[in-house]
Amino acid sequence: MTPHSLTLDRVSYRLADGRPLFSDLSFSFEPLATGLVGANGAGKSVLARLLAGRLSPDSGQVRGSGRVFLLPTPGYPPPGTVAELAGVGDVLDALKRIEAGSVDEADFACVGEQWDVRERLQRHWQALHLPDDLGPAQPAARLSGGQAMQVALSGAWASGADWLILDEPSNHLDARHRQQLYEQLRQWRGGLLVISHDRELLGHMQQIVELDARGLRRYGGPWQHYAAAREAEREAAAAQLDHARAQHRQQQRNAREQHERQQQREARGNRDAKQANQAPILLGRQKQRAEASHGRAQQVQAERLHASAEQVRVAASAVQQVPELALLAGDGERGSARLLQAQDLVLPHGCDAPLQLEILRGQRIAVMGDNGSGKSTLLRVLAGQLPVREGSVQRHAPLALLDQQLLGLAGERSILDSVQAANPTADPGELRTRLALLGLDAQRIQRAAHSLSDGERVKGALASVLYADPAPQLLLLDEPGNALDLGALQALEDLLAAWPGALMMVSHDPHLLRALRPTQVLQVSANGWQWRDAL
Repeated sequence: MTPHSLTLDRVSYRLADGRPLFSDLSFSFEPLATGLVGANGAGKSVLARLLAGRLSPDSGQVRGSGRVFLLPTPGYPPPGTVAELAGVGDVLDALKRIEAGSVDEADFACVGEQWDVRERLQRHWQALHLPDDLGPAQPAARLSGGQAMQVALSGAWASGADWLILDEPSNHLDARHRQQLYEQLRQWRGGLLVISHDRELLGHMQQIVELDARGLRRYGGPWQHYAAAREAEREAAAAQLDHARAQHRQQQRNAREQHERQQQREARGNRDAKQANQAPILLGRQKQRAEASHGRAQQVQAERLHASAEQVRVAASAVQQVPELALLAGDGERGSARLLQAQDLVLPHGCDAPLQLEILRGQRIAVMGDNGSGKSTLLRVLAGQLPVREGSVQRHAPLALLDQQLLGLAGERSILDSVQAANPTADPGELRTRLALLGLDAQRIQRAAHSLSDGERVKGALASVLYADPAPQLLLLDEPGNALDLGALQALEDLLAAWPGALMMVSHDPHLLRALRPTQVLQVSANGWQWRDAL
């Protein structure tokens, strides 16, 4: 495959509510392994759909040659069939009609060169050790989050496209399948654009492109190069802001000193005029000349002061503000020492082996294992959302679950409504302030949850969990970093490090796992549940 570039030529796009997302955006994506980063809500997923031809710009053009395959972030549980999840539902339907005797040109055009797509998919599924009975017509909801991502990726590898655009392709993947993903990306010879906040995945890219309010900017090299370049930019911007503020303070001092000198001259001139024996008309002319000269000086000084203030404004806008998490944390030093206990616990699906579990105050447990082994099921059973198959669970303290489905934040309900419902006695103004510290402005927190980006919904769900009354003493977190932008990921890591209560977290992100500072690791495998020492 020899793909050409994908080019944006003065592209503008407005959202359904009329808000401008892009304006006069021009950029060329070369056929290199490119990571696309940016804050949640910046428009990365919309940009991907524009590049793939799924959306049309309001103005401008998107140009490219060859076929583009777009893998959007699959929702969980994923809708539709396994074939639709793999992005080949239309192709398989057309194949069926042709095999039944169809001679419709549209069916042949739909299939194109993908006559063996079923066989290629099955080979991919076997290599991934997906269930042997997995078929294209089965509902995708039967799959775990990791299995759903594997199926979606298998459609990308089997597509034969010239360009792949992958939106958060490492979400939900366990460590083994992440390594497989990195190897598959390394072997891909077509054009590649990966939208991700996974720092390990971004480390495998040839270049990083950042999308923000100023447009698209290219950074050579992988994540490490990008991180170093952005840190250098932040330091330079901060230094420029300090310099601009110093210049502005100097101009303010100059203005004060000029005003004081003028007052002194006027006072001296008034004294001299009283003592001088000059005609009034001459004194009037001298006063007019003095006032005109002072007026010109004042105007020049005002222009300089305005210019220095504008330099401060421009410099301040270039300094990236990293959001902080200022969340209501539970008091980990009070209440029962034993928070939860499970005896002879057998899950309704996943691992069949019984589990003995006791969570004490201050424990931090990382849950690790292969996709489909029952990690998410375990958290839902402990939270009381699913029944046990065998055994018992006893809860001795308030707990909260942030799961992959974000059940508390969906549909028409807004983030503010969800957070207020979790803590009905809290001051609404205080909640708005705390949501703002998550990068959720006044407009976003009042919009329907379904209209928000995945990352914005994750932030809102996290807030509704941690702001709850009573505050949880035990947090159950299921892949909490999925869809968070890089700034929010750093803030989440800081929160995990500072959280005083007990934690149990399912994650495959090594950065998040290190930030958790686990006291124990619960590993699930074909051999059952195994406890091991901290990472």
